[in-house]
Amino acid sequence: MFRRSAAVLALVLAASFYVVASAANRSTPQAKAPAHEHDQASHDASQPGGWTLPADAQEKKSPLTADAKVLAVGKSVFKNKCQKCHGPAGLGDGPDADPDHAEDMDLTKASRAAKNPEGVMFYKVSNGRKKPKMPAFKEQLSETEIWSVVAYAQTLRK
Repeated sequence: MFRRSAAVLALVLAASFYVVASAANRSTPQAKAPAHEHDQASHDASQPGGWTLPADAQEKKSPLTADAKVLAVGKSVFKNKCQKCHGPAGLGDGPDADPDHAEDMDLTKASRAAKNPEGVMFYKVSNGRKKPKMPAFKEQLSETEIWSVVAYAQTLRK
């Protein structure tokens, strides 16, 4: 009688384990991205520092000429969206700045320009990153506004 009870118990436990494992697999479905998102993701590459940049980011050029009007728009966008972290002069000393990553947030270092040409800056502003935190602005700003703030940020380099 004991063996039969142990066998039934083992069978019930195995069946329970199977049901729980099956339910866990069903509760985390794999959503399939639309074709255009999949195509874009296959061209994007996560970079050191947590940035997601397409392969052509280094070569991408602004369609705007950095004239007084573009720089005025860029300065306005910077003041409204960027200054709270990057600070009024782009030093990374805004009230919401992350003190552990102040060097990353300082936009004035000309020595970092080679790593951050305008196309890279465009995608960094557009896509943001999780850590250190940089909001993604592609849903809040037009491409023209992003290119304008990139042009303005480049004027902060010393």
